[in-house]
Amino acid sequence: MRPNSLAVFNSNDIYPISADSTMPFEQNRDLFYLSGVDQEESVLVLFPDCPKPQYREILFLTETNEHIAVWEGEKLTKEAAIQTTGVKTVFWKQEMEKVLFELMSLSDTVYINTNEHYRANVETETREDRFNKWLLAKYPAHSVAKSNPILQRLRSVKDPIELDLIQQACDITEKGFRRILDFVKPGVWEYEIEAEFIHEFVRNRSRKFAYTPIIASGNNANVLHYIENNQQCKAGDLILLDVGAEYANYSSDMSRTIPVSGKFTARQKEVYNAVNRVKNEATKLLVPGADWNSYHGEVGKIMTSELLGLGLLDKADIQNEDKDWPAYKKYFMHGTSHHMGLDTHDYGLLLEPMKANMVFTVEPGIYIPAEGFGIRLEDDVVIQETGEPFNLMRNIPIEADEIEALMNS
Repeated sequence: MRPNSLAVFNSNDIYPISADSTMPFEQNRDLFYLSGVDQEESVLVLFPDCPKPQYREILFLTETNEHIAVWEGEKLTKEAAIQTTGVKTVFWKQEMEKVLFELMSLSDTVYINTNEHYRANVETETREDRFNKWLLAKYPAHSVAKSNPILQRLRSVKDPIELDLIQQACDITEKGFRRILDFVKPGVWEYEIEAEFIHEFVRNRSRKFAYTPIIASGNNANVLHYIENNQQCKAGDLILLDVGAEYANYSSDMSRTIPVSGKFTARQKEVYNAVNRVKNEATKLLVPGADWNSYHGEVGKIMTSELLGLGLLDKADIQNEDKDWPAYKKYFMHGTSHHMGLDTHDYGLLLEPMKANMVFTVEPGIYIPAEGFGIRLEDDVVIQETGEPFNLMRNIPIEADEIEALMNS
């Protein structure tokens, strides 16, 4: 942060549905990352150079009372907030404007928080948006800076505690996957498989799926974001599973593809093993200093070689390809990796070199509508200072022969 500046971070709203219904509360990930506070109507102010030391970190919270305790459960008290967050100064929210007036008079620059993730497409006005409008209108003489680039760098490199939580989420996902390997057979419905996953997740203290699950049998797998999960699984088909458990607000992100009948056909296994080889080779490229675009270019070359071997491409396809949309994109049209952490598609500045302790997915796929199936395989890995990345999903079955053995045991 610049000298003599302060930064403000707001919680998310509880979003309404209709009547008195609301969506389940999800905390703003930046506020959670910086404070550990997981309740609504909370504000964190950071002012490292404040001449009053007690005001260098301040938390504003909704004042709890007996009515709230009875109807909703007690909110954080000041004492509990200090213990939870390490922030020594806690005010009730109704005092914020008065305290903030004093802080703004002592500072020159205010950092506002905006969502600049490369996939963000937000039409809803957030609590943060409303606060920023109010703050800039009330204090127009202050310099304004962005906190997002700082947060992108901070959040993309994981602390050991964060890695432990992501590992927990991956371990719960493993339990769900092993459960459905015993469950799947011809005639089950995609939504029944989804139910088996969430049963196992909740009983292992995950609150929910980390993202909307994809349970895509047969040709449904060729729709990249298929989430209807309402079709019956038929003998001979494959099921593409893109599912992950949440744990303590941290995500996991797994893809596996399994045979409904418990055995791959020769062609299915041929394509499956090609995807797995691409995944294994791509993983080796995730090292400190690697460049995002170059990495995806190299993976494209690996995939092109496999598609040639499968007879899906020929040399003429390669010679005549559009360099902006290479030939392999006909069968593998999405990216290979993304940052992962508090968000499933987590923060990370893609134009900066990769660093140790960043967590990435590795998720190549081959999608063949003409043959009635698509295959995607995905693990979550941690970049190491030296050597290959550490696979957080190393215990989740992935080899075709192991999948078949477990489904038929």
